[in-house]
Amino acid sequence: MRGQSEAFPLDEASICLALDAPTAEDPIRIRELLAKAREMKGLDDRDLPPLMALRDPDLLHELFDTAHWVKAQIYGNRIVMFAPLYVSNLCENECLYCAFRVSNRELPRRVLDQDEIAAEVSHLLAQGHKRLVLVAGEANPKEGLDYILSAIRTVYDARHGSDNIRRVNVNIAPLDVDDFRRLKDAEIGTYQLFQETYHRETYGQMHVRGRKADFDWRLGSMSRAMLAGIDDVGIGALFGLYDWRFELLAIMHHARHLEERFGCGPHTISVPRIEPAEGSTLSETPPHAVTDADFRKLIAILRLAVPYTGLILSTRERPEVRREALRLGISQISAGSRTNPGGYEDDSRDGGTQFSLGDHRGLDEVVHDLAKTGFIPSFCTSCYRMGRTGADFMDLAKPGEIKAHCHPNALATLQEYMDDHASPATLRAAKQLLVESLEDMDGHARALAEGMVARVKEGERDVFC
Repeated sequence: MRGQSEAFPLDEASICLALDAPTAEDPIRIRELLAKAREMKGLDDRDLPPLMALRDPDLLHELFDTAHWVKAQIYGNRIVMFAPLYVSNLCENECLYCAFRVSNRELPRRVLDQDEIAAEVSHLLAQGHKRLVLVAGEANPKEGLDYILSAIRTVYDARHGSDNIRRVNVNIAPLDVDDFRRLKDAEIGTYQLFQETYHRETYGQMHVRGRKADFDWRLGSMSRAMLAGIDDVGIGALFGLYDWRFELLAIMHHARHLEERFGCGPHTISVPRIEPAEGSTLSETPPHAVTDADFRKLIAILRLAVPYTGLILSTRERPEVRREALRLGISQISAGSRTNPGGYEDDSRDGGTQFSLGDHRGLDEVVHDLAKTGFIPSFCTSCYRMGRTGADFMDLAKPGEIKAHCHPNALATLQEYMDDHASPATLRAAKQLLVESLEDMDGHARALAEGMVARVKEGERDVFC
């Protein structure tokens, strides 16, 4: 067992106690909770089980309306765009739900060299992406962390014309504090890692071999990262391994622990559901599959419980699910994703993927869909580069001041996408959205946004405030 510095003391008993409390569907109590949520100060353990148990269509409608309202107050209609970049699918772990697991001998294995990484980045830049999350299987190639650090430098150095990636987030295996400091020095944005399941017994059943079998080592990852100075971290669970209600409360406990210990909770929370993975029968029939109806509740409740935290939805989900989720609280989505190393350069390469995708649309189609439905696709990375991270970001978000930066930045990046990458149909939809968005803004913010958009139209790039 490795050292458990700053391990998060998860209290399963208190979670189970909260879930076992009576949850009669009392409209008065539900509306009191929704009124509390509109104060945008979050919800606590006792508040969540009654919302989780909702079945009445009218009360569910009120829950969803409240989640939509809270999201609009904080994030407006912006949706942050990103893409995953898989650089390796080597893995030493035996996770029963994952195609990358070590026993899957049928999976083609690949570790991209630095030239191949640069080629992948060039293809993503050609689509219009500006923000990536670098993903690697949990087995270090010969160079170990040095390989990841070299890959990050390669991503930042890569060019497609004058385009470049402006922020790299990272999803890699847990590190010790010293190695997290090295990762921070590489100028990453967010360090992202999912506990998969917070239920200790289930975790042991699902992770039967490899370093990942150490529940506590993984659970303490975010604390070690924050000790190392990485103040933007992203947590999550793989929904379907255990009761989603337990996972949701455990995520809240984790977020609260980070806030109490480090003065800032997670920057993002991801909500992936298990999707079929090559060679995994368990992934075909998850032990605790989350229905679409419960998934909608899960997202809405999360938005009310942690109003200022970004919620991420990947291309695991079908387009229709993603459209609905945007109105319930999701603020970041991937687009045009590939989950196999080399998948962007060679689109015909199907082997080596981690899981099946539900949304196969390219970035331009997703941008078009967002614009047509009134959402601003944002490629902004300004907060990272202006030092608005961790507690500094929350200090601006909680009083509502972050909007003064986010909306102008989103519109400037949308104009950049329109000028450099949009198809004719997307250009038309985005133009209309941009005009309407500017009309909805007040005096100072509108003047700032109009000035930034004008600079982009004149040929300036990477305009942000």
